[in-house]
Amino acid sequence: MRYKRWINLAITFIIILSGLASRKYSDTLPEFIAKYAGDTLWAAMVYFGIRFLFPSVSVLKTATISLLFSYCIEISQLYQADWANAIRSTTLGALIFGHGFLWSDMICYTVGVLVSAVVDYWKDYLHFHRRT
Repeated sequence: MRYKRWINLAITFIIILSGLASRKYSDTLPEFIAKYAGDTLWAAMVYFGIRFLFPSVSVLKTATISLLFSYCIEISQLYQADWANAIRSTTLGALIFGHGFLWSDMICYTVGVLVSAVVDYWKDYLHFHRRT
């Protein structure tokens, strides 16, 4: 179980660095990647962060929780109160909460969580079968 926690934490940090790099170097990336990588990686980070915090939770339950969390964050962007926008205007607030609702973000979150769940499932599957 400890193995899973630290692998998932390492994956989370790699995803965070990749997501930040996708924003910083967006002008050097293909347009499609530059436009959608950050949101897709954000959802993947949520998935593996939850796996780090709760390593015994199933892949399916983690994927469901990650999707619901990501969707709720996106839907919260429809709420444009001054205090919420003040939080979103900070760098950290923008990275966590975003600015405005986009349907494309919902698709990116779905792809990010689904890819993460498949990778996670196979990571555990291969680790288990390598030991037996």
